[in-house]
Amino acid sequence: MSEALMKVENLKQYFPISRRFTVKAVNGVSFEIYPGETYGLVGESGSGKTTIGRSVIRLHDPTDGTVTFNGKVISGQLDRETKAMLREDMQMIFQDPMSSLNPRKKVGDIIGEGLDIHGRCASRAERDALVAEMLKKVGLSPAHAERYPHQFSGGQRQRVGIARALIMNPKLIIADECISALDVSIQAQVVNLMKDIQDDTNCAYLFIAHDLSMVKYISDRIGVLHLGYMVETGTTEEIFSNPIHPYTKSLISAVPLPNPVLEKRRTAVAYDREAEGVDYAKGTEHPVGGTHTVLATNEELSRWMKG
Repeated sequence: MSEALMKVENLKQYFPISRRFTVKAVNGVSFEIYPGETYGLVGESGSGKTTIGRSVIRLHDPTDGTVTFNGKVISGQLDRETKAMLREDMQMIFQDPMSSLNPRKKVGDIIGEGLDIHGRCASRAERDALVAEMLKKVGLSPAHAERYPHQFSGGQRQRVGIARALIMNPKLIIADECISALDVSIQAQVVNLMKDIQDDTNCAYLFIAHDLSMVKYISDRIGVLHLGYMVETGTTEEIFSNPIHPYTKSLISAVPLPNPVLEKRRTAVAYDREAEGVDYAKGTEHPVGGTHTVLATNEELSRWMKG
């Protein structure tokens, strides 16, 4: 396997609320992303998925840990060269299509802003042509470049956000629930578009989502988050065919089945961390085969493997 494009080691992201209380949103998470692959992050709301994405792209300053991207450490103080590299080679597709677009700018200027800032185009005509081409790729009309965000539906605004990220041809795209605002029929189109662009440019994705069926479809490897801890990680096949952690089993059991006969028989598995007696802080990463690892104590792992 080639050298990792991004390496996250023991990332911690804490938010002080008062003198006595601090929210530990991410607590010691580690993972790697390789060029051309898609790494999926799954977990319930509040597990820390979005916080990880915002921390590695430096929208938050990490409390602790090391983030290495493209051979450079980006978790500390950034010099001008590293900052320019980060802004060009890493892009983010935000979860909320309503607040992630500047309401005072036309869509063409929003999508082409990165091209303007980094001097990617020699002329206005070249820039407009690239914007028009990208609008077509995400299912919009080139004529939409002259409209403002408030003139679009939520799903259309999300496609504008996707176009804004893709037009820079970055090495890594952080997709934070990027298809949750789209209709089901459009979700498949956008995901297939992302896969096609990945094949053409060899870019990598950090794909954050709740929809496990879509994560299974697009991801090469998956990390399962709960309460800020990475409780299980492995390839897509390892996670779905042989889940070890009871939280992972609970998530997979909640996925609806397309077959109505099987759906009637499906039983969702409940997971209660306190009832299970699971203490994430005392657990360590245990390899269980291939790239498959589980965060657990020796006693917990032995119990889960037997069960």
